[in-house]
Amino acid sequence: MAASKDPRPCSIADTLALVGEKYSLLVLREVCLGNGRFDQLVRNIGAPRDILATRLRRLVDAGILTRRPYSERPQRFEYRPTRAGLELEPVLLTLKEWGDRHLHQDGDLPMALEHVCGNEFVPVVTCRACGDEVRHEHLAAHPQAPGWTVGGPTAA
Repeated sequence: MAASKDPRPCSIADTLALVGEKYSLLVLREVCLGNGRFDQLVRNIGAPRDILATRLRRLVDAGILTRRPYSERPQRFEYRPTRAGLELEPVLLTLKEWGDRHLHQDGDLPMALEHVCGNEFVPVVTCRACGDEVRHEHLAAHPQAPGWTVGGPTAA
């Protein structure tokens, strides 16, 4: 089957087009950890400087990060998450939890997070309306894009 010229309209695809480029989520991880200076980002991510500069520019242009000067001579900037950037933090936390569970089963975790309550933080996705934990079998998709069903595009 050939790839569709018009793939399914999807907020996941739209978001990945913005933050799914190599290093973009790692930039957000570092900025959320408080490491927003370019040299810190280069060191902690391992991205080539030119690619990192491109990712930073794109994230600033998208309103995910802000750029603020911290030195006049030489002129240097630090990056901080905007409200939209902070709203992506739960995605990072969920990805971290998945990696801890499926890629580090030996228990040798690269980083632990502590919640303000003093316990290790383990993210759980819940329904805003009822508060129940979200499980795959409890979800039902209702495509809203014209011409699309759960199974794909409707016949023309």
